[in-house]
Amino acid sequence: MATLKINNLSKTYPNGVKALDNVNIELENGMFGLLGPNGAGKSSLMRTLATLQEADSGTATLDDIDIFRQPAELRKVLGYLPQEFGVYPRITAEQVLDHLAILKGYTKSKERKEMVNYLLDKVNLYDKRKKNVKSFSGGMKQRIGIAQALIGNPKLIIVDEPTAGLDPGERNRFYNLLANVGKEVIVILSTHIVDDVRELCTKMAIMNFGQIVYQGSPQESIDELKGKVYQKIVSHESLKEYAENYAIISNKMVGGQPLIHVFSEVHPENGFEQVQPNLEDVFFSKINTANVLV
Repeated sequence: MATLKINNLSKTYPNGVKALDNVNIELENGMFGLLGPNGAGKSSLMRTLATLQEADSGTATLDDIDIFRQPAELRKVLGYLPQEFGVYPRITAEQVLDHLAILKGYTKSKERKEMVNYLLDKVNLYDKRKKNVKSFSGGMKQRIGIAQALIGNPKLIIVDEPTAGLDPGERNRFYNLLANVGKEVIVILSTHIVDDVRELCTKMAIMNFGQIVYQGSPQESIDELKGKVYQKIVSHESLKEYAENYAIISNKMVGGQPLIHVFSEVHPENGFEQVQPNLEDVFFSKINTANVLV
């Protein structure tokens, strides 16, 4: 059982943007979802943990490895699938993994071949091993990405925005693969897609402006909002007035009109109806009306 501890992590870029603001997280084996809007600091945290950039202050350890003082040791037990996973299009799936295994220090060809075949089988691409990667669908390329992240039996796998651009079928296959992997190691899934976290993760955190604004389980976060979320279809013209008088969590178009969800300790009357909260309500409540929900 691996343990990842992140303490008081902060990072400010030269342009003054505070990407990480005193981040604290402790994780063990399993799927951990990191939710947040674009620009919340998720990718900055992922790059920092993957030793691709340094933090200004704070510590991070994976078991007895100090991530910032022993980056080479961390990389031996790290699997990383970045948001933009570039693959060599004119070589086969087998050749891609063989090349990346060499870069990870696997110099014995027999051992390497066995591992590559095992990984291709694990991500259900063994029968496509001789095909050029350029012919692969987006989902198949992401499966190659997961396969390379599994080289060397990692303790920690970081996956950044993995399902963007995948069709529903590919997303489901990718979900199943990730859930399988997450039984044995720590998997951090960074995403802005709420469904990814709801379907895959037992624990989660929500980031906004470089800070962790919520940490717990998806179900616990939903339970906290029970009996406090109400909805109503309103006119475009009245949106501003509702925003001034209610704690609007979110609004989306339904039949050409705004459907607003509001947070309230008591029934707001005025035509609102109570609804069962979902993870999307949690997400928007934490990033839009954090001051109301404290």
